[in-house]
Parts: sequence; structure tokens; C-alpha cells
Amino acid sequence: MITAAPATNSEVKVTYNLTYVWVVSIVAAMGGLLFGWDWVVIGGAKPFFQRYFGLTSEAQIGWANSCALIGCLAGALVAGALTDKFGRKRLLLGAALLFAITSVGNALAGSFSVFITWRMLGGVAIGLASNLSPLYIAEVAPSGIRGKLVAINQLTVVIGILLAQYLNWFLVRNLPQGATDEFIRASWFGQQGWRWMFGLTAAPSLLFVGGMMLVPESPRWLAKNGMSRQARDILSKIGGDAYADTTIADIRSTLASEEVQHVRFSDLLEPKMRKALVLGIVLAVFQQWCGINVIFNYAEEIFRAAGYDISTVLKNIAWTGSVNLVFTLVALGVVDRGGRRPLMLLGSAGLAAIYLALGCGYSGGIKGLPMLLLVLAAIGCYAMSLAPVTWVVIAEIFPNRIRGAAMAVAVSALWIACFILTYTFPILNTRLGSAGTFWLYAAISVAGFVFIKFKLPETKGKSLEQIERDLVD
Repeated sequence: MITAAPATNSEVKVTYNLTYVWVVSIVAAMGGLLFGWDWVVIGGAKPFFQRYFGLTSEAQIGWANSCALIGCLAGALVAGALTDKFGRKRLLLGAALLFAITSVGNALAGSFSVFITWRMLGGVAIGLASNLSPLYIAEVAPSGIRGKLVAINQLTVVIGILLAQYLNWFLVRNLPQGATDEFIRASWFGQQGWRWMFGLTAAPSLLFVGGMMLVPESPRWLAKNGMSRQARDILSKIGGDAYADTTIADIRSTLASEEVQHVRFSDLLEPKMRKALVLGIVLAVFQQWCGINVIFNYAEEIFRAAGYDISTVLKNIAWTGSVNLVFTLVALGVVDRGGRRPLMLLGSAGLAAIYLALGCGYSGGIKGLPMLLLVLAAIGCYAMSLAPVTWVVIAEIFPNRIRGAAMAVAVSALWIACFILTYTFPILNTRLGSAGTFWLYAAISVAGFVFIKFKLPETKGKSLEQIERDLVD
């Protein structure tokens, strides 16, 4: 029986087994890679399956791009309902298998309805992974490098995005410039090329399956569910025996006198839990409504409005992925030094300014390189701020007892917001024009800046239990 220890954590004196921590975190972050790959692959495949299935209306096009989000929401809710009961590892393994199956299903789809079905099931895998990968990493990581390790999940999301974008471009790089819709529909690109874009997702999915079979369960989940000996073994591998004893005692202090094994969603509405829950939901929604994901999902429309043809559009999409990667690496270097709050404020203000300029560019009829540079600037700004840091914060701020369920609610709100964003872009783009649409996203970014300024506390360098005391007690 481990005796109680002081609540203050002495992690600064611990020598960590960083190799072990990084390997476990990178394996879990494979969920992020598949999330990014499967999420963005549709942007490159869209010009081809759209013609293959004969999609013409705004509603059909919006549904094809947003239907996976219904599955994402379902996956997030499933994670919330089951992760506190069955643990993080088994659900992540299930997500890995689902990624592999649905990628093949989409590749073989013979009708639009079948395609939609597989996209929605693939969305379930995305919903599971987007919820559980950062949650798992946050529960394994030492506090001093937790921001960096959780942001690794966003880095793998970006790598997945980049791989999908370059693969899409590689598969159709020989498409003749100025190709007509009839030529595209009848060619290999329109008949088979888009199928390969989806089907190749199965390869990293199988790597994820193998990796998840080798990593341990979350030590905080084990401790919460009465398996302190197993939790202590894992924590000892991370930081030694003294670190394990202190961490186990700290976890127990936050769970004292609580019924922890049967968490209900209604528990989240307790007055002392509400502050953290509202903070997580608003940040998750803002990460989507700031508008950046329309660039990934509707790149064809955005770049064509800026004067590019379909072949150059796919090359530009690959550029967006490269910039996304570079600036995510910047975020990894500063999130545990500069803190979460300054990066979130910088991202909100930067996006507002860039969107304002983009709207002016579209309004003034500016074409070509200036518009491409503004799009790349928006992606860079987002990649070093709101993209990784939102996931870090929502993985940190919820109490041990309800973390799985609360994280599911926040991620569900994120996917609902993403569905609304993705589904409404074609409608907004038609009714407001490209300029008006980006000006609307600029206004939302300003509102997000104000919320972060007055509501988001700094969490860098604190243990999960210390953050819980600050927000809940």
C-alpha cells in the first residue's frame, strides 16, 4: 500500500527515461497522423470523385466533404462513453483497425451512398483518435515536457496532412493543364487515381495497430481504476520509484472520497467542474470556427478563385502542408517555454489580420502569388498556435475523475463546429463571396482573442493535479 505524500510535485528533481516516454508518445501520436491523413486526403481526391459520382449541387459537394464529421462526432462520443470504463489503449487499437478497414472501403466504393457510408465510418476512427491520442499522451507525460509531447500529436497530424497532400499531387502530377471535366471523368485520374488516394491510408494504419499492441495503458487510468501496482510499474519506467510514489499519491489526493469508476456525463455539470468544461468547449469550437480548415477541405475553390488551374492547385496544396509542418515544429520549440496563453493570443490576432487582408485581396480582384502567400501565412500562424495548443490545453484542464468524459464533450463540440464550418463554406462562399467569407472568419478570430485574453489561465509547467486544483478547487 502506497502511503499518502504531499500534494506538491517534485518532478524537477527527477531524471526521466525520455527515450521510453518519447517512444510511447510517438506511437500514440500515430493516431494523429492517421487523423490528418484521412481528414485531408479528400481535398485532393475531391476534383476527381466529384466528377466520377456526378456531384453538381452545393449541398452534394458540402455533404461529401462534411459527412465524415458525423462519424467524428460519433467517435468522440463513443470515446467519452467507453474510455473511462475500458481504458485508452484498447479504444486506440480499435481506432487503428477502423482506419485500415474504412480506407479500403472508400477506395472500392462503387456508388456515392457507399462512399458516404465509408467516409462516416472513417470519421468514427478520426473521432476516437482525435480524442484519445492527446489524452493518453497527457496522462503519460511529465509536466515539464507535457506541452511538447501533446503537441507531438499535432505534429503527426501535420505530417499526415503533408503525406496525403504530396501523395495526392504525385498521383495526378501528369494531369494535363486545362483538362476538361469530360477528360478527367474518363481518364485514369477520374476512374482510379482518387481510389489510390484513399486506399493507401491502410499502410500507416497497420503500423499503428502494431505499435498500440506494444505500449502500456495510461498509468492515470490504471490508478483511477484501482490498479495502482500496474500504474506504479509504468510510472517507475518513466521517472523512477520516487517519482512513481509521488505521482500515485498526488493522483489519489485528487480522487479522495470520489466515486471514480462510474463516471456519468451529468457529473460534468457539477458547479465545480463547469468552469473547466466551458473553457474546453469554447476553445475547441474556436479552433474550428477560426476558419482555417476550409483551406484544407476547399483548397480547389480557394485557389481557383485566386486564379490557379487544377494542376497548380494540387501543387499549392502541397505547399500549404509544408508550411504547416515547419510552423508546427516552431510550436514544439516554444509551447513549454513561452506558454500556452501567449501562443493562443498570437494566433487569434494573427489570423484576424491575415483574413482581413485575404478578404481585401479577393474584393480587389488580386490573383496569383500574393494570395498564395497570404494563405500560407494563415496556415503558418495557425500551425504554431491554435492548432497544437488547443489540443494541449483541452488535454490538461480536466480533472482526473472525469477527464475521459470531459475530453469527449470538448472534442464532440469541436467536431460539431467543424461540421458546421465545412458544410456552410460553399453556401457562404456563394452568398458572401470569398471576401465576405474571410471577413466573417476574421471577426470570429477577434472574438476568440477576447475570450482567451480574459478566460484562459496559463498551465505550463504544472502537473495535471496542480491544474485541477487551480481550476476546480
